[in-house]
Parts: sequence; C-alpha cells; structure tokens
Amino acid sequence: MNPRSVPVTLEPQWRAAGSPLRHSWAGHLNIDQFRWLVRADLQQHLSLARAEIGGRHVRAVGMFDDELRVLRPGPESYGRPAPKPRLNWQVVDAAIDALLARGLRPVFTTTFVPSVLASGTTTVFTTQGVTSPPRDYAAWGRLVEAAVRHQIERHGLTEVRRWYFEVWNEPNLKGWFWDGDQADFFRLWQFTHRAIKRVDRQLRVGGPSTGRAEWLEEFLAFGRARRCPPDYLALHIYNNDGAAGALAPFDSARRSRTAHAAELAVSVIRERTARARELGFKGEIHWNEWGRSWLPCEPERETPLEAVFIVRTLSEISQIADVFSYWCLSDIYDQVGYGRETFHGNYGLLNLQGLRKPAYHAFQLLERLGRRRLPVSAPRGIDVMATRTADRWQLLLAVDPHFDSAARRIRIRVKLPEDRVSGDFRLTLTRLGAHENNVISRWKRLGSPAYLTPRQTHRLQLQNTLRAAPAASVRLVRSGSERYAEFSCERPGLALLEVTSRPAPAPSKRRSQRKPRPG
Repeated sequence: MNPRSVPVTLEPQWRAAGSPLRHSWAGHLNIDQFRWLVRADLQQHLSLARAEIGGRHVRAVGMFDDELRVLRPGPESYGRPAPKPRLNWQVVDAAIDALLARGLRPVFTTTFVPSVLASGTTTVFTTQGVTSPPRDYAAWGRLVEAAVRHQIERHGLTEVRRWYFEVWNEPNLKGWFWDGDQADFFRLWQFTHRAIKRVDRQLRVGGPSTGRAEWLEEFLAFGRARRCPPDYLALHIYNNDGAAGALAPFDSARRSRTAHAAELAVSVIRERTARARELGFKGEIHWNEWGRSWLPCEPERETPLEAVFIVRTLSEISQIADVFSYWCLSDIYDQVGYGRETFHGNYGLLNLQGLRKPAYHAFQLLERLGRRRLPVSAPRGIDVMATRTADRWQLLLAVDPHFDSAARRIRIRVKLPEDRVSGDFRLTLTRLGAHENNVISRWKRLGSPAYLTPRQTHRLQLQNTLRAAPAASVRLVRSGSERYAEFSCERPGLALLEVTSRPAPAPSKRRSQRKPRPG
C-alpha cells in the first residue's frame, strides 16, 4: 500500500433490510454455434461453467444448418440422379443429450434455413449458415413442428416445457443474419410461433433477438395483432453499438466506439426494458447477448478491463430484467475464422483449452454474492455491491481505469459489521488485476506460445483457480469503537471482501471426574 495515498472509505449499511438480489447473470450460457456442442472439449467448458458460474440453459445458433444433416440426403440415395432429402435428428439429438447429461437445458434456437428450403443462397459465417428466408413458410413451419415433437418423444413434455424456444438471431442486421426485411422476419416469427404452439401451448417462445433491441415496438404490435405474442423477449446490446442503431458485427474496427464505461449499454437496457413494460409486456425479458464490444478480435477483452466492465454493468442493471447472458462462454468459435493463438482476443470467457480468463473470474466473484443487496455509497469510478447471507457478508468492488489515474493501486477501507467488531470472524480477500488471478500474464511469462504443449497447459491449469490473497493483504484498522478492513485494489481491478462468522466452540460434553465432596 502507498502510505501517502488517502484510502477510499466504504461504509455498507450491514444492518439494513436490503433488497432481493437475483443472480440474473448466472442462468444462461452462450455458445457460438450448435455444431460445437458435440465436441468433448466444449462439453468440458460447459460442465465447468455449470459448476462454477451457475449455468442452467445453453443458447447457440445453427441448429438447422446443413452440416447437422437435419434435412439432407441419406447414404441410401448415393448414386441416384436426384437424391431426396429426409429428416435426420441424429446430430441434434447428440448435442441435446450432451447438454442434458450435464444438467443443462437448451435454448432451442430455430436457425438457420436448410438449403433445400431456402429462397436464396445468402450465408453467414465461415461455416455457411443459410440466412435467406424460406421459399415456403408452411414447409418451414412443418420442419419446426417436427423438430419439437421429436424432442418431446425423446425427453417427455415435462422436460421440454423447461426449455426456451428462440426464433432466429439478429434479423435486423440485414446482410449478416437475415437476408429478408422486417416483414419477412415477422412472417417467419408467425409461422414458427404457431408451429411450436401447435405442439403445446405452454412451450415458451421468444424473440425478436435483435441487435440493440430494435424493432421492439413493431414486434409487440405484430404479435398482438396476429395472435402470436412472445412469451419472453430476447434482446441484444453491445457497448460499442451506434448511438442511434446497431452496428453490424465484424464491420471495420474504425467504426468501433468501444468505451470502458458502460454508459451506452446501460442506457439502452434501461430504456428498452422500460419501454417493453410501458407497452404492456408482462413476460420475462432476456438480454441474452451482451458485451462491451462486438469486434471478434480485441485484445482488451482478455484484460481486467473486461472483468471490470462486467461487474460495473451488472451492478447497475442486473435487477432490471430476468436474464443477462454475456457473449460468450468459449473460444471454440468460428464466425469469421477459427482462432489460432492460445489467447487471441476472442469473445470467450474460456480459451480453447478451457483456461479461465479474467472475465470468467468476474462471474465467479459475482456468484459468491448473497441474495440480499445492502445500501453502500462509493465515489464515481468505483462500483460496489454489498450483500449478506446467513453467516457472512460480502463486498465486491470494481475500480474503473479512469478513477484516480495517478495511482496504479487504490487503498480501500471497509467498515466492518458492528456485531463483528467484538466477535470472532474471518476476513477473506480475493482480487483480480494485471497479474493476480490472471492467466494471461502467466501465459506471457511462458513467452506467449501460440500452441501450448501438454506440459504448459497442465502448468497453467494448476494456477488457474480463483485464489484468495494472502492473509496479510488485509489489515484491521480501528477508529474509535469501529473497525475497518483495509486493503488495496488495482486500477482497473476487482476485489471481493468476505466477512465470515466463526462458530463458537461447542461446549465440552465430558463430565467432571472429581469425586463429590462429603456432606
């Protein structure tokens, strides 16, 4: 600690009733494409995320891609002049079975169009998902209905009712994910919605999954008018979208307006969520794709900046909606090219080998918070979430890179709960910074190898768990009758202070061996 610096003092209202804190960031995980779900390494990434950051549902696009063989000729048609496509759910089943075996459930995304049903040849990604509208919407509806009925036959209606069904992905980004216009998408929505509801009215169908939450008013009005209203809203936002509209992903980096502060994302989430409620929508609202930047390769994404952005954003808006699903979990990813280097600035919280990046640790720290949020004030540039559980108190803080730019480390002083001042308790500090709990720095010390050897991978994995700071990193400071915990946090960086009660020792059950005194 720098003895010349004045500490930032935080005084949470530990005895306040507080307010409920839903862990809205924890339930849903994003994976690039459905095709990857059959990979063993991706399945390991999902198992890790379920155990450590609370994943329950998994969303991915491309379920109907030709590569998954949903509507393609079979081997029996080999050599025939006009092979006839047939329904084949084997690859889809393998992917969904892998999820269910790990205690996860799918977000059943109806994308993209099998080439034999498409009206054109427009594709997206290096994997060539067809984004042209169906040439026959009724045939599309029959495909969707068959897909849903097949899953109910395999897993039962009770199970499938626990899934979410999502119609398309970012149809407002013409030329990327949808080659039609708004009217074409609304028609697709109507046919898809009706196909799913024909199977069972209780299945949850959502959309419009638009970038920057565009088309919201028109979408809700269309649903009411055509009797196909969404059960939940799926909306997307990136902090470097345009001020007036969504920027198509993978545009030139010169168009990027990436900012470390979360002003754009927070303002759009607040405004669009409030607007949905004003329009009378009463269902769940899922911001099921969000992040600081839509650029596919950005080195800053793998620094503490991203972790700070995540915590600062969720500190402000996590209670506004029901689901916040960060984009995305894994670097097993191929939209504009498959990553080569061990760390290459891709979207994933986990790299190709499943190593936890700083942003992944941010979600681990968030998951340690309690379910009651307590009031606490902090200076601008420091975001704080104070919570409590039955036997412990937690304080998670994120220091913005622009806060007190003259100092690399910020001294923090936290007032302890009053009933802990004289009682027995334990302080645990967990921090994230340029080196602390940062696998990237350890990889760089190895020489930043593009390809890890098995020995290097094992070495990094051993050091890749979220570790508490040494006990000496926190010191107790007395001010009159009050006690404070004092520690430092990097700028930018995260710190989680946990105050845990130590149970009193149980009274001894051993009876006295002394003989009674004579009367």
